[in-house]
Amino acid sequence: MSGPLTSLKVLDFSTLLPGPFGTMILADMGADVIRVESLTRPDMVRMMLPQEHGVSAAHGYLNRSKKSLGLDLKKPGAVELIKTLVKDHDIVVEQFRPGVMDRLGVGYEALKAANPDVIYCSITGYGQTGPYKDRAGHDMNYLSIAGVMAYNGRKTTGPAPMGLQIADVAGGSYHGVMGILAAVIHRQQGGGGQYIDVSMTDAAFSMQALAAPAALGGGLPPELETTLLNGGSFYDCYETSDGRYFSVAGLEPQFFAQFCQAIGHPEWASRGLVVVPEQVEALKNDIAQEIKSKTYQEWSDIFVVLDSCTEPVLSFEEACRHPHIIARELLVDVPAGEKQVQRQMASPIKFSKTQQKYSRIGARLGEHTVEILKASGFSEIDIAALKEAGAIR
Repeated sequence: MSGPLTSLKVLDFSTLLPGPFGTMILADMGADVIRVESLTRPDMVRMMLPQEHGVSAAHGYLNRSKKSLGLDLKKPGAVELIKTLVKDHDIVVEQFRPGVMDRLGVGYEALKAANPDVIYCSITGYGQTGPYKDRAGHDMNYLSIAGVMAYNGRKTTGPAPMGLQIADVAGGSYHGVMGILAAVIHRQQGGGGQYIDVSMTDAAFSMQALAAPAALGGGLPPELETTLLNGGSFYDCYETSDGRYFSVAGLEPQFFAQFCQAIGHPEWASRGLVVVPEQVEALKNDIAQEIKSKTYQEWSDIFVVLDSCTEPVLSFEEACRHPHIIARELLVDVPAGEKQVQRQMASPIKFSKTQQKYSRIGARLGEHTVEILKASGFSEIDIAALKEAGAIR
């Protein structure tokens, strides 16, 4: 059975990570997504290594199941082409700096005039208003302005970069998708289309679900290694004798008691409740010494049979082979043309009545341009004129 979003059609002007990841989520759930790609402004994701099946692996993943329309919006006929397409589309996604789409002639007001029911989502670093709206930035910058970086890291070394692009994906991609789907429901109830302003900094700021209440309501601002979850308790990673690590996260007394029993010190169970920094540090040092006494495999054999919230820190390659990842079918082979496939991460959302679709890896630039135009009613003469003008190729 087809995905739950098969009725939705999306024009995606975004590049890099936040927008493409969000529209991939929509495409996985069945939405028909067309990437409107510049013929002159390269998308860095297309150039990333490794290259596989004629495209970068990152592009093949982030833009799977989407079609590619190669277009130069500055050429004659290009803007009118988009205004024709949007009449038959539900959603527009873009992530340029504020005002860029307006200058190109395809901003919200221009496309709203062509389709009053269009849902138009802009994903930017700092939003459409405020003193930083025109400022450049990347994931770590957004997390820094949001106050998140200040308490991620170690006291001895300071703030540390995060392995995941939290503001980009959790902030931009997922909040963009939530906003879009909420707007779709609103439109279905007779509310019409609307504009959605998603700021990755705003989203990152709002995701501080535990640290913010403590700071705003209790006067306890988070700092490096001061909270239960950032190193201010025994909740941490500990090194084995052979240089591997285990995550110890059993904050609840029943889990910590199991952990203490497993490492041979049941008498330490009551120490898990201490909050005095000096006592916390002493406990962590004791745990570190015990974990350092055995190899990774020895501890694996001990903890795998326990329910103590203690798990090995796996490499990505190891995670791909883990029984949980395999059982949950989180890896999928996506068609790459000519009977080839590309191994990718699957959608993590499981539906009981519908299924995700993975029709193809990310397309080559402009691969579906003529197909899209013909399906939208453009004649051979129209297409030839657009080619002659340099709007498409």
